[in-house]
Amino acid sequence: MSVAESESVIRFILDGSVVSISNIDPSLTLLQYLRETLYRSGTKEGCAEGDCGACTVVVGEIVDGRIRLHSINACIQFVAMLHGKLLFTVESLQTAELHPVQQAMVDCHGSQCGFCTSGFVMSLFALFKTTARPDRSQINDALSGNLCRCTGYRPIIEAAAQMFEIERPDNWLTQAAQEHVSPIDEYESGLINLLESIRPEKILYLQHSGKQFFAPLAVDEFAQLIEQKPGATIVAGNTDVGLWVNKQLRDLPEVISLSQVNELKKIEVTDSEIIIGAGVSLSDAFTELVRHYPELNDLFRRFASMSIRNAGTLVGNVANGSPIGDSMPILIALNSELNLRKGKSQRKIALDQFYLGYQQKDCQPGEFIESIRIPLNNNHYQLASYKVSKRFDQDISAVCSAFVIGLDENGIIDHLRIAYGGMAATPVRAKNTEQVLLGKQWSEASVEIARQKLNEDFSPLSDVRASSAYRLKVAQNLITRFFLESQSEHSDQVIDLAGVSS
Repeated sequence: MSVAESESVIRFILDGSVVSISNIDPSLTLLQYLRETLYRSGTKEGCAEGDCGACTVVVGEIVDGRIRLHSINACIQFVAMLHGKLLFTVESLQTAELHPVQQAMVDCHGSQCGFCTSGFVMSLFALFKTTARPDRSQINDALSGNLCRCTGYRPIIEAAAQMFEIERPDNWLTQAAQEHVSPIDEYESGLINLLESIRPEKILYLQHSGKQFFAPLAVDEFAQLIEQKPGATIVAGNTDVGLWVNKQLRDLPEVISLSQVNELKKIEVTDSEIIIGAGVSLSDAFTELVRHYPELNDLFRRFASMSIRNAGTLVGNVANGSPIGDSMPILIALNSELNLRKGKSQRKIALDQFYLGYQQKDCQPGEFIESIRIPLNNNHYQLASYKVSKRFDQDISAVCSAFVIGLDENGIIDHLRIAYGGMAATPVRAKNTEQVLLGKQWSEASVEIARQKLNEDFSPLSDVRASSAYRLKVAQNLITRFFLESQSEHSDQVIDLAGVSS
């Protein structure tokens, strides 16, 4: 990659105008830039780690010829990652009249101290523009990443429902999502033209204060850069790396972003598998997975917040390899496989063999995960994944489990994969438990044997989230829960076992 063939100016669209930025620290966050350079103080800093939602903004890009919007957390996004995109802040909604979202918040008394209000408004704006007449579950999902310290959620939820009833002049900003796609109006057409005018055509290269930032456009360029700079930090959604900068105050000498590599943002579905590229967001990846595996809807709804899922990627979550990552147990149980690439060389590895130890992975210097391959359930196996944590939303798992089981015509187990997160230094299969169950009748007796066998698979640690004894007991209970829910006579019953919350 030649630096001479690059550009060093970040360009994005804000309030109908092109913003150009050069000569900045590559790790400058979007929140810092909005507040300290543009003086847009409506975007607040609460937690600086993507948890509270006070910094929520809405980002847009062209997808299939239309503007597609989604909410993100400005506090953990580098401003460089906005290159070629569209940005809305709470100030962007300012017109002669209040936006329907803002008017609904006023009418429903949705603001108390007001610190969090702009973040709620922007999350609701994204919902307003993307979902026609959302139900309560969709409203809850949209607001899952916004915290109100005054406990004022009821009026905010009421505002979310009422905002669709407020009529405003028919323009793109104030027109809510419709059941049927509305034609492109003059406002949206203008935004599309502006985005086309700043479409990146060269690799973005920033250099400042001894730091370098690269955003290549093609996967071959991306692979070449990583091979040349094996010590560089690779970022996709920046939901983890942003915390390194904000909380650990780490300097990142070299950063390579895949945010501009459209080849890595593709999902392919074949007769046998789903192939999800490294740049596919968690939101898009989960939508596709739930379409084929509806049993996973509840788990994925509880994965972080909407804003985090919109920014982060599934492959990034897998590459991070956290022992409490909620996506890995079910991906392991489904026998998923990774496509690894180094330069022009490629290889495949089963996900359950990828993790070697805590923060240790079978990934060579200069190598990266290009995509993940998830088998389709063509054998009609039964499956489930359960997350156990202290809160329903916005909480880290104490234990996350996943089960995939196949039975023959006599109810004998002929296929079984069990995986857990939170029970070891990595997400891992319960292989001893699997072996003791294979070839046995799927029954209460075999489940009891399996519960005891878990002692040989795991010796979990105690920490602030759960004790070792609690984790082991919950892991055992989750096997029982899966058994009960897999029985047809229990399919319409609510299972409530001690220590098994989801």
